[in-house]
Amino acid sequence: MSNDLTGLSATELARLIRLRTVSPIEVVETHLRRIDQINPSLNAIVTLADDAIDRARAAEARLSRRDQVGPLHGLPLTIKDTIDAKGLRMTSGSSLLAHNVADRDATAVARLKSAGAIIIGKTNVAEMAAYYESDNRVFGRTNNPYDLNRTAGGSSGGEAAAIAACLSPAGIGSDLAGSVRLPAHFCGIAALKPTSGRVPVDGHTPVVAGPLLLGDSFGPMARTVDDLMLLFDVIADKQPNEGADQDVDSDRHAVWYVDDGVSPVDEETARAVQRSVAVLSDAGWKIKQETPPAVSKGFELWRNLFSAYVANQFAEAYRGREDEAGPQVAAILGRNRKTNASREARIDSAENLASAIVERERRREELLRWMKRTPIIIAPVGATSAWLHGTQRLEVNKQSISVFRAFSYSQTFNVFGFPSVAVPAGRTAEGLPIGVQIIGRPFAEHAVLSVASLIEQGLGGWSVPAL
Repeated sequence: MSNDLTGLSATELARLIRLRTVSPIEVVETHLRRIDQINPSLNAIVTLADDAIDRARAAEARLSRRDQVGPLHGLPLTIKDTIDAKGLRMTSGSSLLAHNVADRDATAVARLKSAGAIIIGKTNVAEMAAYYESDNRVFGRTNNPYDLNRTAGGSSGGEAAAIAACLSPAGIGSDLAGSVRLPAHFCGIAALKPTSGRVPVDGHTPVVAGPLLLGDSFGPMARTVDDLMLLFDVIADKQPNEGADQDVDSDRHAVWYVDDGVSPVDEETARAVQRSVAVLSDAGWKIKQETPPAVSKGFELWRNLFSAYVANQFAEAYRGREDEAGPQVAAILGRNRKTNASREARIDSAENLASAIVERERRREELLRWMKRTPIIIAPVGATSAWLHGTQRLEVNKQSISVFRAFSYSQTFNVFGFPSVAVPAGRTAEGLPIGVQIIGRPFAEHAVLSVASLIEQGLGGWSVPAL
């Protein structure tokens, strides 16, 4: 077998390896050749693991001995460059960490390795995961595999581009404001943001602490929904802290919306949501158009909960080295200096955070009560498909909005900590991928993935870019 291996799903590759139809060595070598050929035009993978072939040989030896192996045995994967993988550079796209090498694995990465995965590289990010474009002073920018003039998104843009272009079958990213779902939407793949707290988030830079624990999550990214399930079941804690996963066959009720009261969406985005709704209707789902309660407050709550904490993290990290910050982080540092110029301002900031946490809990309870009768929500990932590199503002339905506001649809479900999966739902007239978002109740990851699988089957899912 040849380069065809790189187009196979992670699930299929893992199956073929277990059956010994293909060798882990062959699979890893084929992906490394693909990286050599394609990555120079994408700049998606920024660090390669120099032990990947050795690990593949060890995986092959275990198969030869007929040892018991894990569900990911011999499978090559990539990891977002904000997450620690022992022995590999972890820069978070920051000049401060340009030569940093992780001395341990994040728990999620350790679980992937324990299941047999071979980490072949790290993927590009926005500096300090702070923006929706994966561009930084250490590695430069990542290009969208469907149009090199456009962004692959952020902050997990390198991961999405690598997977879409078959440089990697799957991997993991992190998501505080749509950072796995937005790049998946831009690059035509699938991604899951699990319930907050379901997957350990240690080993991440910036550190996930304080209020960020309410909304940040590590999540799998892949070309198929089945592959998301495969990786999620490996990295997730086995015992959820509240609630239970739902059987979607027992309660086929859902709502959809394309107006959250914060950002408009373009016509092609609205049509993608409607196509997804039609697929579910044909499968026997009872679906109506309705905007869920509390979602109009998500954007404001996101800023009040997370913005000041992130800005303070950056201020501490860059103290005395502010001139090494890239433009997006520098802008955050500048705003932070003005905001926290006095003791009174810092007290106000703390009081605003406390107020936002109370408001978040009240709104979350309201949404949870509403979702007892409607457990699934279908929504846009954001306002548009992938934009040209360097875009700061978008024109959507004759309104000018910031690129950050344009993805309030994703940010909202970080605020409330609900599981959400992005899945491909077709292409724009220009041939750009466009996805939709499926949201469920806490710890209902399997339910949202089951719905996403129906949409994937009905609308075709990922298609290979013409690189």
